[in-house]
Amino acid sequence: MDANLKGKVAIITGASRGIGKAIAQRLSSEGMRLILAARSDAALQEVAASCKTECHALALDLRQEESPQTLISYAISKFGSVDLLVNNAGATKRGDFLDLTEADWSDGFALKFFSAVRCSRSAWPHLVKSGGAIVNIAGIGGRTGMADFSIGGSVNSALLNLTKVLADKGIVEGVKVNAINPGYIETDRLRARIDSLASSHNISHQQASTEMARQLEISRFGHPDEIASAVAFMASPLSSYCQGTILDIDGGQTRTL
Repeated sequence: MDANLKGKVAIITGASRGIGKAIAQRLSSEGMRLILAARSDAALQEVAASCKTECHALALDLRQEESPQTLISYAISKFGSVDLLVNNAGATKRGDFLDLTEADWSDGFALKFFSAVRCSRSAWPHLVKSGGAIVNIAGIGGRTGMADFSIGGSVNSALLNLTKVLADKGIVEGVKVNAINPGYIETDRLRARIDSLASSHNISHQQASTEMARQLEISRFGHPDEIASAVAFMASPLSSYCQGTILDIDGGQTRTL
């Protein structure tokens, strides 16, 4: 697939591992120049070194109110323009609703939702100028509530609504805004959950993985590269008629409309 992205500039948050790392590597393979953001400088530098195109890494905490503007300004200082913003940063705490603290809720919204709000606001004038795009990485918990995922589900729902809001604005101002809802993807976080299940039931990792997939009524878990491919599509002219689209990539786990 020729995504016609060569030479364009992408900012990717949460780029140090998992889905963010896969997105960075895929967009680099499409010829995009990259700005990568996350909290771990060492991990970011490893990802940057694995990319084929010019790539700059900026370690910062996007929960801090000033960090998104710092990130966008850094991108402009390096490349002079922005064509794509991928809001991927954010991990939220799981647990019983009554056990989650005020700090847990604040942290979940600060990193995933408010960083996306602030990055989008700071990048918007540059995206208008370039006729660029935003891709928000949310999650299927935003569509389907789960008892142990109250923070993540609430944050993802808010991010999906923000996607629709910005898409509506983007129709007039020439910015394409869409979202991707990953299901259960084979990342370090998922592997840790599988390991915990394996340990508690005294079974192998593979057995635990198979059992977890069975309980979720899916045939397998997804791969980060599958999300990255969708981001490349959403960033490219091939998706020019996608505006406010919410794409579930979850192996069929979401069965509701």
